[in-house]
Amino acid sequence: MATLGMSEDERTAIERFQRDVVEPSMTSLVILYFSAAWCGPCKQLGPLLDKVAGDYAAKGVVLAKIDVDADKFLAAQFQVKSIPTVYAFFQGQPVADLTQYRSEGQVKRVLDQLLGQLPVKGPAQDLAAEVAPLIAMGEDVLAGGDAARAESIFAQIRDMDPANPAVLGGLARAMIAGGRSDEARALLDSLGEAEGKHPAIARARAALELAAAPGVDVSAEQARLDANPDDHEARFAIAQAAMASGDRDKAADELLEIVKRDRDWNDGAARARFLQMLEAAGFEDPWGRAQRRRLSALLFT
Repeated sequence: MATLGMSEDERTAIERFQRDVVEPSMTSLVILYFSAAWCGPCKQLGPLLDKVAGDYAAKGVVLAKIDVDADKFLAAQFQVKSIPTVYAFFQGQPVADLTQYRSEGQVKRVLDQLLGQLPVKGPAQDLAAEVAPLIAMGEDVLAGGDAARAESIFAQIRDMDPANPAVLGGLARAMIAGGRSDEARALLDSLGEAEGKHPAIARARAALELAAAPGVDVSAEQARLDANPDDHEARFAIAQAAMASGDRDKAADELLEIVKRDRDWNDGAARARFLQMLEAAGFEDPWGRAQRRRLSALLFT
């Protein structure tokens, strides 16, 4: 905003806007809120924005308020026609009009979208950048078969970031791999509903269910299958035993063979178990990607 020919009050307003909105927006996401004391809807929206800004402060969200009666000049600059009016500002520019969002859930959803798209810097983002390579290290160690060391790594990361679902999921899977499924179940059961919906937690729960597959002698089932290749119950038991022993290739082969012969057998039990194996492996796992292609080839060709 140019200041040539402006009054002292107008220049002061611009300086305040520069200090309270533009400068913070260089690294933070600023919620710019236009309101007035006499505005009924503002009395409802104001406390909601205060709460959301507090909840998202660690993520780099800042709330800036402008009273349209006290700051008529700034309201005119933004052509505010009605209140409440709410904008999101980043790096000195408005990036979204938030005026239509009037519930806490709506405001948080749009903030989550913006934070996912913009390079906002806050304590939460700094922590995420710090723990990301440590999580990758834990995953590499776990994939390499050293469950005890992986558990130690994830436990240390949890001390840094105790609510991170990726860390908690990795810790649970390390416990499972180390033969401590009961402790992993207790950890997963202690999580709240929102955390429980995270893909990393779903992956850990899938691994827990697979670990519970019975590891038994299936020589009798193998004899049955040799005599009758369509004995899906015997083949499914063999797949379960293969999972329990850690032979996921054989388990996948047997489950896909059931799907090939009768995809609807036992209400699609073989396909459901196969998908559970893929979820436990993780979406980025090369083995899992190859197995997904095998399943797609069976189902769609």
